Amino acid sequence: MNDSTPPRSRLTRLRDFLFRPSTLSLTTVVAIGMMSGLIFWGGFNTGMEATNSLDFCTSCHEMRDTVFQEYKETIHYKNRSGVRAACPDCHVPKDWVHKFVRKVQASNELYSKFILASVDTTEKFENKRMEMAQHVWDTMKANDSQECRNCHSWEAMNPAKQGSRGRKKMEVGQKEGKTCIDCHKGIAHLLPKEYKEDDE
Repeated sequence: MNDSTPPRSRLTRLRDFLFRPSTLSLTTVVAIGMMSGLIFWGGFNTGMEATNSLDFCTSCHEMRDTVFQEYKETIHYKNRSGVRAACPDCHVPKDWVHKFVRKVQASNELYSKFILASVDTTEKFENKRMEMAQHVWDTMKANDSQECRNCHSWEAMNPAKQGSRGRKKMEVGQKEGKTCIDCHKGIAHLLPKEYKEDDE
């Protein structure tokens, strides 16, 4: 070996290792690739599910001290049948593709929390409440309140068990093709102080 040849950098050695013809059999290379893919996929899904729980959603004080306290006073948290709709049930789609998209969007919320600190105090949170609520309402309107419809459906409702006022409103809503969020804003959280009924 020529002593004047400079030593190869780590990056060059890594590139040479990755792109030189393999001495491994094709079966071994495919098996390693499949195992790596399974490990990555499993880890990724585990991470997605770990962030899809009430405990995770309320782990920051912005949620725990505001909307979680409001939610605990609603029928979605405590009711006669013992069925609880937690944060992900209303705010995260069930199917994988839309769930992934929602998790990517949630990274913007983390950016707002950790980098911009735009909701890190109760006052800042309340100042942004209308903007945040409107974003959720717009999303629910666009997807026909799909997260509500994971549990509720027109077909399963028994109008005879509804109060007369509620029954009339539901009948009108169904005839007019309304979606849940058109009438049920503030069902699990306080309405923003700027909200007015005729905003719809």
